[in-house]
Amino acid sequence: MTTKTMINNFTKQCAQSKISAICPQLIEASKQAFAVNNGNIGKWEAAIAAIKKQPKGALNYKKPYLHIDIKADFEALQNALKLLMPWRKGPYQIGDLQLDSEWRGDMKWQRLLEHIQPLAGRSVLDVGAGNGYFTYLMALEKAQIALGIEPFLLFNYQFKALRMLIDKPPNGFLLPLKLAQIPQKAVFDSVFSMGVLYHQKEHLLHLKQLKNVLSTGGELILETLIIEQKYGDQIIPADRYAKMRNVHCLPSTKTVNSWLKSTGFVNIKLVNISKTTTDEQRASHWIGDNTQSLEDFLDPKNPDLTIEGLPAPKRAIFVCQKV
Repeated sequence: MTTKTMINNFTKQCAQSKISAICPQLIEASKQAFAVNNGNIGKWEAAIAAIKKQPKGALNYKKPYLHIDIKADFEALQNALKLLMPWRKGPYQIGDLQLDSEWRGDMKWQRLLEHIQPLAGRSVLDVGAGNGYFTYLMALEKAQIALGIEPFLLFNYQFKALRMLIDKPPNGFLLPLKLAQIPQKAVFDSVFSMGVLYHQKEHLLHLKQLKNVLSTGGELILETLIIEQKYGDQIIPADRYAKMRNVHCLPSTKTVNSWLKSTGFVNIKLVNISKTTTDEQRASHWIGDNTQSLEDFLDPKNPDLTIEGLPAPKRAIFVCQKV
């Protein structure tokens, strides 16, 4: 499946969906993003060429895996998929091959699913979608269209590889775009921003952009790192947080609530708080040469702190609406 074919498939479905008004801008921006000069593209295209030789099968969610039911050449498939490492989001099972990504996304999905409006028939946006694990889960919930956006090109090639293995893929798509590139038109019924807010220097701008693309009565699902109120309203890391360079703010749940209110969201509900554990984020041979994961990011003498001495990762899920 070429990039052109993928875009053509998206174009057809997009034109028949609630987001048809913004299709031309999405397509043009995606073509430009795929046309960039990246030294890894040759390797990624080699992986795609090898995967193209494999059979296709049905996609289903068999917890914890997104499962593609095929009888593949195990060794050839594994070698091809490893050219696309690191695999951060998942996990996937493709025939007999278990692709155990760094994150077990099924755990997050189970925490939020019972608290959100049913996705059937809705236009859905998944911001910072990675390789599209959650985007596919949204599509399998019978969304009219589920669009993931992810500017990191490798993750788009991962999505491309997986889609090539699926017979009759659901209406889930991934484009190499940032939220700022999405036309600010109110066309999405449900918008997910998971693991994105704390990477934003301008967190209120991010929330405003999310609101602008939501239809009236639409629902925002926001998942983000938070701190307990005892640490204050927010922590701004001086350098790194859990060895991540680009964490700009760790707010309390009260602070996030105030940000959502000031942006104009209503019916704000905090539906879950979970401490991130090594059951959910862990090293695997699918993340490549840099095998560090959560256990390496925490203080070895006190797992309630990061290696930098800040509160260990804890995540909250908020659900709210636009009026």
